[in-house]
Amino acid sequence: MPKLRVGWFTFTCCEDSTILFTELLNTHWDTWKEKIEFVNARILKTNRELKDLDISFVEGSISSDEQAKKLKEIRDNSKILVAIGACAVNAMPSGWRNTFDEETKKEIQFIVERFSHLPRVEPLSKYVKVDESVPGCPMDEKRFLELMEKYAPGNT
Repeated sequence: MPKLRVGWFTFTCCEDSTILFTELLNTHWDTWKEKIEFVNARILKTNRELKDLDISFVEGSISSDEQAKKLKEIRDNSKILVAIGACAVNAMPSGWRNTFDEETKKEIQFIVERFSHLPRVEPLSKYVKVDESVPGCPMDEKRFLELMEKYAPGNT
């Protein structure tokens, strides 16, 4: 039986869901290694592929054109895209600057420009179709495990 080809990607966020994901590997690796091939996960490997992914887990919100372009590339190469964590689902708390008053926005404008950020921080769904989501900051562990179980070969 072929393994599920999985990618884990991160954009603008604190990466708390990535930390939780790596912790989950401690307790689930023995089961997952028979069913899942992590083909793109910066935290796990240096040689990464971005093609023919069955499922991509994407953490973080989008705050630059470069990130939006990369997200679209991930979407184009993934059968299923899952928004992981609050920043990916609703852009918060990374998008806090979206709520700033005009005076505060003017004060931070030089930072926005320096790092080529967009005027607003947006959730993934602003740019691509999101098939599933796992809310929370960090992600809801139970919901993430349900999705792993749902999509792992032999479980569908």
